[in-house]
Amino acid sequence: MDPLNPPPPPPDQTTPSPLSRPLPDENGLPMPTQALRQWTAANRVWQGRHDWALRGRRLLVFAATFLLTAAAGYDMYQVLSVGTITALQMTFLIVFTLSFIWIALPFVSGLLGFITVLSGRVESGLTVEPLSLSLTLRGRNALLMPIYNEAPSRIFAGMQAMYEALDALGVLDHFDLFILSDTTDPNVWLDEELAFATLRRRTSGYRRIFYRHRPKNFRRKAGNIADFCERWGANYDHMVVLDADSLMTGETLVRLAATMEANPAVGLLQTLPQVVNRNTLFARAQQFAARLYGPVIAAGVAFWHGGDSNYWGHNAIIRTQAFVDHAGLPDFTGQPPFGGHILSHDFVEAALMRRAGWKVHLLPNLAGSYEESPPSLLDFAERDRRWCQGNLQHLRVLPTRGLYWMSRLHLITGIFSYLASPIWLLFIGLGLLLALQAHFMRPEYFAHDFALFPTWPVFDAERAMRLFICTMAILVAPKIFGYLGLLKDRETARRFGGWLRTGVSVVIETVLSALVAPVMMVLQTVVVVGIFTGRAVGWNAQRRDDGSIPLRAIVRRHFGHTLFGVVFGIAAYTISPPFLAWMSPMVLGLLLAIPVSAASGQQSLGRALRRLGLLTIPEENDPPEVLQRANALAQALDAEPPKEADALLRLAEDAELRALHLSMLPTTERRRKGEFDVDLLLGIAKLDEANNLEEAAAMLSSREKLAVLGHRDGFERLQQHIAM
Repeated sequence: MDPLNPPPPPPDQTTPSPLSRPLPDENGLPMPTQALRQWTAANRVWQGRHDWALRGRRLLVFAATFLLTAAAGYDMYQVLSVGTITALQMTFLIVFTLSFIWIALPFVSGLLGFITVLSGRVESGLTVEPLSLSLTLRGRNALLMPIYNEAPSRIFAGMQAMYEALDALGVLDHFDLFILSDTTDPNVWLDEELAFATLRRRTSGYRRIFYRHRPKNFRRKAGNIADFCERWGANYDHMVVLDADSLMTGETLVRLAATMEANPAVGLLQTLPQVVNRNTLFARAQQFAARLYGPVIAAGVAFWHGGDSNYWGHNAIIRTQAFVDHAGLPDFTGQPPFGGHILSHDFVEAALMRRAGWKVHLLPNLAGSYEESPPSLLDFAERDRRWCQGNLQHLRVLPTRGLYWMSRLHLITGIFSYLASPIWLLFIGLGLLLALQAHFMRPEYFAHDFALFPTWPVFDAERAMRLFICTMAILVAPKIFGYLGLLKDRETARRFGGWLRTGVSVVIETVLSALVAPVMMVLQTVVVVGIFTGRAVGWNAQRRDDGSIPLRAIVRRHFGHTLFGVVFGIAAYTISPPFLAWMSPMVLGLLLAIPVSAASGQQSLGRALRRLGLLTIPEENDPPEVLQRANALAQALDAEPPKEADALLRLAEDAELRALHLSMLPTTERRRKGEFDVDLLLGIAKLDEANNLEEAAAMLSSREKLAVLGHRDGFERLQQHIAM
């Protein structure tokens, strides 16, 4: 089968012209902004009932976490001093205890997930409806693909694969697909329009596939989804929110819709996306970890979260009316990083829906949901910077009235996931000070008050070693749980590559994670300090393919980390070789930051491991049909010849593209009286002043080109230039 020319669909799916309207008639829902400081329980749509079994599970989780942390804290106290403990030691003990909570809770949750996986009783609090109910779907669902300066080949290949999967199940009457573009690059915008027209032509999906370009990406993805709701939300019972790298099977989409229809109190169902299509060393390690450890961790989370789970912003289905009624986000006063739009909107939207009584569930055992990951360490760090600012901004969301305590816990967990890095660095710094004090400083053997015996600085080395080993075991345990979880499923173990290869892959991933962790600690600490001192983070399009970065850029980014590792290693060795041995994981990770970062983005290393059967996942060895189809389509689209680099010159050369673009421009102007688009006015003025189109293309900025191409008056002025 030619991937670009599949068999024609049934006649009732066709329409005469590929230049038909890109959007359906508007039928929106008002989406009021939610008040964070005003709320009464009477506003809840669903009043919760006491679930004693779920309460018991949560009591078990928190009691086990508390006991584990208390035991570790007591052991650390015994390590530090057999007698009187100093102020510096007490600070060290407090920081250690705070850090330990962060590893104890995931350990307990992962252990429970491991037990449920082995028992075969993975639960989400819901019964996921079987595919046989697909013929009884009653509602209408919208698949929403928000995009921002992404490669169109990947986006539209995935949309076609999902459309065809739904068509094969005979459920297209219940699903519409929307590509919601916030793209700010005018040339990428034209590529999107061409890809959209081609997609409609290939599938004849004129009544089911739609495209909208937003002239201003106000509030980013949250604003993009809100714009859809306010223009077309009333047409759909549910919406499946995707990311640009998302892909879902037809069966999964149908089961999500059927489950929502069968559970009217549920507002949101979050799937567990599996990472796929990765080739670089770093991304393959991430992909392997998510596939092997993720299901066990998710099973544990679902075990005690119940209907108070969280939302990760994509690969989830949402009840439209519940979302528009209760998830409208306010803006914070002040400037970024803590003021302005709420960046990490997903946690907040889930919390606000839960406040209104709607349940939010994670479905850990529903397969067929896929995503991709950043290709290199630096790409991951770039995305992580945005998440860091968004999560720390949740400090202003925490006082929101009426939130369920579990929703507050999700917010706190997200905040602490970034505060953990400076806390960890503080812990290491305090340890260095304690070692310096013990090695170089003359201790005060006798206190100022009268005492018969001196106060000796005592450290219990044997107990310290036991505590270190136990802490490392707790950190690594979720990985071991994931590997041992394959004991339940020999077929999955085979699809991973077998027991031996999977075990070797676990070792490779663990070593790489250990080397990367100190670098991420320093990177996150710098970002956290910057945010608290008022430095906002930018928001660029994410790279999704090749992870190779020029060595000079890598050296420039990691030189400080390497220098820090050298200084810290020398200081540790000066104190004592055993102390350096204790600190060796951190020192080694920092010293190797440059070569590890350079290797992380190399496809050659990732592909070599794949040929050896290492860091592989079942979806590579036995890829699902929708993934094969999407990849074949993307490769075919990527093979097309490159286009003219400048959008204005490209339009001048292609009359069909001009006609297509004009047909997709809005017919009405959406602005308030007295408001003017400065970029549009400047763009038109420059067009009028330019002697020819080449001069105009050189004079107009990217924003001005975007404004001119997005407005009928501006485009008409451009057409006049072309006709000259």
